[in-house]
Amino acid sequence: MKEIRLHGRGGQGVVTASEIVGLAAFADGKYALAFPSFGSERMGAPVQSFVRISDKPIRARNQIQNPDYLIIQDRTLIGMIDVAKGLKPGGLVIVDSELPPEELGLKVDGKVMTVPATKIALEIIGRPVQNTTLLGYFAAVSGLISFEGVRKAIEERFPGMIGQKNVKAAEKAFNMAKEAVNV
Repeated sequence: MKEIRLHGRGGQGVVTASEIVGLAAFADGKYALAFPSFGSERMGAPVQSFVRISDKPIRARNQIQNPDYLIIQDRTLIGMIDVAKGLKPGGLVIVDSELPPEELGLKVDGKVMTVPATKIALEIIGRPVQNTTLLGYFAAVSGLISFEGVRKAIEERFPGMIGQKNVKAAEKAFNMAKEAVNV
C-alpha cells in the first residue's frame, strides 16, 4: 500500500485533489481510499487530505502519519507547519513553486521536486487552482497512477469545458515532468 498526504489551504481544492487521485487509481484497477482532515477552518486555513492506494482492499481508516508521498499545494505552509513530518525515508515531496527545490528549506530523507503549477493553471485554466496540474506532475514522477486515470478522473469530476482545461493543465505538467526525468 502507498500513502499520500496533501497539504494546502481551504479553497485550493486539496480535498478534491485527493478524490481525483483516488478516482484515478480506481480507473487504473486499484483500490483507493481518499479522505480529508479539517475542522471548522475557513477559506485560507491549512487543510490536509489523505489517499491510500493498493492492489488489495484497504482496511485502514486512520490519518496518514508516515506518507510515501507529499503534495504541497501552498509553499507558504513550509515553515509554518511541519509539512514533511513523518515522510518515509526515500519519500517524494512535490511542491507548487517556481523556486528550485533547494531554496524551499525542506529537510527530508527523500526527494523534493517543484513544479510551477499555479503558473500553468493561470495560463490554461485561467484561475490559480493548481490541484489538477499537480496531479498530472505526480502521475509522471511517481508512476503510482497513470495519466489516463487522471484524465478520466478529472473528466468525471469536472464535465465539459472546465474538465477539458484541467486535463490540459495536468497534461502540460505531466509532460514537463517526463522531460525533466529524461534530461
